[in-house]
Amino acid sequence: MRLTAITERLAGLGGGKWEVHLKARQMAAAGADLIEMTIGEPDVPTPPELTGAAAQAMQAGRTGYSDGRGEAHLRAALAEAYTDSRGRGFGPENILCFPGTQTALYAVLQGVAEPGTEVLVGDPMYATYEGVIRASGADMVPVPLRPEAGFRMQASDLAARITPRSRAILLTTPHNPTGAILTPQDLRDIGALARQHDLWIISDEVYEHLVFEGAEFVSPLSDPALSDRVVAVSSISKSHAAPGFRSGWCAAPEAFCTALLPVSETMLFGNQPFIADMTEKAVREGSSVASGMASRFAARADLLVQRLHAETDLRVHRPEAGMFALIDVSATGMDGDAYAWDLLEHGAAVMPGSAFGDSLKDWVRVALTIDDQSFAAAIDRIAAHANRKTRSVA
Repeated sequence: MRLTAITERLAGLGGGKWEVHLKARQMAAAGADLIEMTIGEPDVPTPPELTGAAAQAMQAGRTGYSDGRGEAHLRAALAEAYTDSRGRGFGPENILCFPGTQTALYAVLQGVAEPGTEVLVGDPMYATYEGVIRASGADMVPVPLRPEAGFRMQASDLAARITPRSRAILLTTPHNPTGAILTPQDLRDIGALARQHDLWIISDEVYEHLVFEGAEFVSPLSDPALSDRVVAVSSISKSHAAPGFRSGWCAAPEAFCTALLPVSETMLFGNQPFIADMTEKAVREGSSVASGMASRFAARADLLVQRLHAETDLRVHRPEAGMFALIDVSATGMDGDAYAWDLLEHGAAVMPGSAFGDSLKDWVRVALTIDDQSFAAAIDRIAAHANRKTRSVA
């Protein structure tokens, strides 16, 4: 039977990136003594006030069809929140609601990219970005995020890769997997290139509320000079420990939202009213769990840096936000893929950096979301394993 071109474009971009994680789950199910640090989920359950709000809304009959743009009261709440946090005005007409950031990204890319165009994105990148770009038919153009620049996108690296086919720049700030945050100057420089070459800026800001002490998040949405070309996507998955509820949105120019609405309605025709009610509560009241998560994740990152730098030849990039840290494993003589598979046999599961881009071939990503006791035990295993490997290299 014949299939379409999109299946060819996306071939190999699905679960293959998560082979180490899936193998770890199989080993754990079979009884292996294994500490999993592969994926990042909040380390607390969804707050009961939110699950209670969703249940109450269901019991009240909020289970019918939704407005294709998203429930009006949720869009109003989001518009008010963005007006307060970005320093310029937003209205409900600037918001479209989706089931999670991933769906929002897919729809937005359908709206700005197509076959024959290019989307520039930082390398390393979140594992699904290549898929959402290629699904549109566009070509992905990786822009190296260099460790010596703190893994922040540099305008000079971006400028060198812009062509007449370029259509959009996909940013992540705070970044996954590096935890880097773009500075105001970074955004001014990137914004100047976007204006010069008439490019969209798509900003994935899902980790906005998991910024560590001493760091500061700034959104390109805050710059009035970019108001006609920035589309931000986010959700309550990280900030409110509610990944399974799949509630996200995009904030964008009114004309963009109007043009994208038929794409959104073709995909899903609005999010679930009872989840919208819960999300409105989350947006209006803020998160009761985000600051605690950020504090714990920062402390675990600091412990990882302190111990591995003191006890091994591994080097850790300390994140400024988010749920992950990166470890340079080149001192072991292995690349990140070989290292992750070898470490799996010694009781700890981490993600090979290559799952997030070619530039991380000598790195692995570790989740900071497991409990403190398990995290310390995992560091024990990583340190012992690294020292065995570096001695054998020497």
